[in-house]
Amino acid sequence: MKKTGPKEAPAGETPSQRIDARIESLGDWRGEMLARIRRIIRQAVPDVVEEWKWRGVPVWYRDGMICTGETYRNAVKMTFAQGASLADPSGLFNASLDGNTRRAIDFHEGDSIDEAALKALIRAAVVRNALKGGGD
Repeated sequence: MKKTGPKEAPAGETPSQRIDARIESLGDWRGEMLARIRRIIRQAVPDVVEEWKWRGVPVWYRDGMICTGETYRNAVKMTFAQGASLADPSGLFNASLDGNTRRAIDFHEGDSIDEAALKALIRAAVVRNALKGGGD
């Protein structure tokens, strides 16, 4: 998959402002999906820390990395840093299943989100980070 979106936001912007700018710049279903994912993350973990890494990837932290929100031409990919160690009873993970550490959820245009299951997965990642001393 090829990433799309701005290369870098202007210097001096906060990570949250850069994520806002990314969402706005996409101007299509990917921006709407990334905004929905972000809202769900913030609801699940109200004190989540937002970062902007690797030349344009939103990253969410709490006691370590929880997940990233990458945008591609045909998908918004939510990659959980330690996803392989998380139970996924709802079967949300649908990408990056072969690795030993990460797991991802690819969202495509028109996909619905099981918000309750996604919030549970996000909260499980936070618990895992707290117990294991970080998720980086």
